[in-house]
Amino acid sequence: MDHFMRQNTAELPGQVILTVGAIDPRLQLPSCDTPEAFLPAGSRLWGNTTVGVRCQTATPWTIYVPVSVKIMAQTVVAARPLSAGQTVSQADVITQSSDLSQLPPGVIVDPALAIGKTVIMSAATGQAFRHDMLRAPQVIQQGQTVKLMAKGSGFQVTSEGKALTNATLGQVVSVRTQSGQVISGIAKQNGVVEVNF
Repeated sequence: MDHFMRQNTAELPGQVILTVGAIDPRLQLPSCDTPEAFLPAGSRLWGNTTVGVRCQTATPWTIYVPVSVKIMAQTVVAARPLSAGQTVSQADVITQSSDLSQLPPGVIVDPALAIGKTVIMSAATGQAFRHDMLRAPQVIQQGQTVKLMAKGSGFQVTSEGKALTNATLGQVVSVRTQSGQVISGIAKQNGVVEVNF
């Protein structure tokens, strides 16, 4: 069962700590040369769960063994209280070792994914950052005059246009050119929209 659990947790981030619970000593099971471990339907090796063990002998049997799966990883937490609307700086984040199985989904493990983003909801000191707590800052504002940069094989053309929507870095934004044509491109820093041909 240990091999089964290690194999099925190999892709998890951080250090995986596995603890297998005790099997009821009152069970009188026939001996089994080839026990087979399996995950019950709808479960996963995360936090407190169970792993099934079955044996296909003349007298088949199945038991469920309690297991604990801790995933210890560095998570990004607030170094001080942050208010909604505040931009996260390097000084606002620290990392700490946490058990991911005890935290909500979407916890950030790389500080670069938090720095420079805007806090949507207040964060207390020591609170783990989640992706849904942060928003990338807008680099293009609706109505803003933007620089269109078209790149192709061996050429680059620039012109101006008006942004039709707001956009964060890397988001697709629609732009009306000076001739009235609407084109889409990728929002970059400093009011640049990159259009690839």
